[in-house]
Amino acid sequence: MTKKRRKYWVLGGVILFAAYIFAAARPIPRETILVPQWLSSLESGYPVSMRRAAEEAGGVPEDQPLIPFRLGDRFGYASPAGLLPLNRIKTQNLFLSASYWAEYGAVPEEIEILKNTGERAFITGEDRAYPVMLEERLFLIGKDMDTLSALDEEGKVLWSHDFAAPLTCIDGAAGFILTGSLDGVVEILDGNGERFFFFEPGGSRLSVILGCSFSRDGNRLGIISGIDDQRFLLLERYGDPARGEFRVIYHEFLGDGFRRPVHIAFIDNDNRVAFERQGGLSIYDLRNRTNQIIPLEGRISVMDGEGSEGVFFLILSREGMWKELVAIELPGAVILRAPFRSDDTFLHRSGPRLYLGGGNVLAAFELEKR
Repeated sequence: MTKKRRKYWVLGGVILFAAYIFAAARPIPRETILVPQWLSSLESGYPVSMRRAAEEAGGVPEDQPLIPFRLGDRFGYASPAGLLPLNRIKTQNLFLSASYWAEYGAVPEEIEILKNTGERAFITGEDRAYPVMLEERLFLIGKDMDTLSALDEEGKVLWSHDFAAPLTCIDGAAGFILTGSLDGVVEILDGNGERFFFFEPGGSRLSVILGCSFSRDGNRLGIISGIDDQRFLLLERYGDPARGEFRVIYHEFLGDGFRRPVHIAFIDNDNRVAFERQGGLSIYDLRNRTNQIIPLEGRISVMDGEGSEGVFFLILSREGMWKELVAIELPGAVILRAPFRSDDTFLHRSGPRLYLGGGNVLAAFELEKR
């Protein structure tokens, strides 16, 4: 990396962190504040504590899970205390999960899967291409994106399932796998790779599944389907649990819609579904069957996958490298907007802890009630 480029990344990180500090001074919400914990440069790898109480208490216990991050041309794992046990420059395609990672070529003949400690887990020599992690289980998606294979802990193929069209989205919960494909088909596979549920939403000029998400108990699923008109559908399991029976309990037309993957996630302990829509975000409440629409300017880059503590976070992208951290108090009130400049962004949520990144800087904040 040239000195000029390094200076640019450092400057971007300083601007980003300044935005966070100003944002943290605001109450979110009512009796909750966002308290800075630490700041860590990806170049130095050393965290700077922003809170004396944390230093006095000895920091955060290091037995907590590592947080995988990808930011700019770097990737690795951060500890809850801000240390970076793995901090590397990306040179190829990257697979990164909480437990495993791998770099690989465009059409790899074999992939070396490594643990988050950097130790080798195994090498997969199957001609099945791209790794993906679902519920701490490793899978490979075939080079044509129409085959899914489950791996055991030694990298051996347990089963494979073929699809009629390339996959466009995938999720996992409660031992099941949810998929959507280019031909507008939704499927659920059981733990043995057998089809458990099959569904074609239809209702649009072009059939394609652009987003899909499972509730954590596997009893509900959210889908963004079709182009012109695009639809949001919410399905719920009913009848005999041993049978794959789901029914639509809510659907909404979203206009022409996006022609790209769409963000969608169950949040707030599965009580709500957040999904991207033109001009903003929707948060559907499963308890009272209401839908909150939050207008937003910009494209959603990343969403908080938890929405816990009554607050939901996301980052928007705009022109000229401008980004904006947005906090939403559930059910749908925007309570924080913090703009910053950065090529790339990172956001990870773990209960009251919020991890953010931009430029070459990672930072952690804690939601606290006062």
